[in-house]
Amino acid sequence: MIFLILIQFIKPGGNHGNALGRNDFTHEIQVPDSIMKILKNSCFDCHSNHTNYPWYAHTNPVYWWLNHHITEGKRELNFTEFANYTLKQKDKKLAEIAEQVEDYEMPLPSYTLVHTDAKLTDQQIKALVAWAKTSKEKIGYKH
Repeated sequence: MIFLILIQFIKPGGNHGNALGRNDFTHEIQVPDSIMKILKNSCFDCHSNHTNYPWYAHTNPVYWWLNHHITEGKRELNFTEFANYTLKQKDKKLAEIAEQVEDYEMPLPSYTLVHTDAKLTDQQIKALVAWAKTSKEKIGYKH
């Protein structure tokens, strides 16, 4: 019990920055309001520099686990830092968005289990996939 109490005082910095800024993806890609709404609701907590932490996230070891998960998500794709990617990386990230959403790999089932409003409908999946593929074409990376 003492251990559980003591670990509550050990908290790394959270993901409390701004989701959108001078290097975010909206400076590179046109993002319709309908797509932005989906991304904010289903993707930004793990793939941007800002997370809306749920109430249960403020206790350890849950806080540690979530922050590790967020760090991994941002390493794969960070919408806030998208402008810093190379053209080749942007092309790959957009292709992966389409593929993973279409294959029901994202958002993660463990995330949508708790955040039920983040689960994508078939219509939202089609819209996201179409947006990602169209955006990929528009950035014009030549293989």
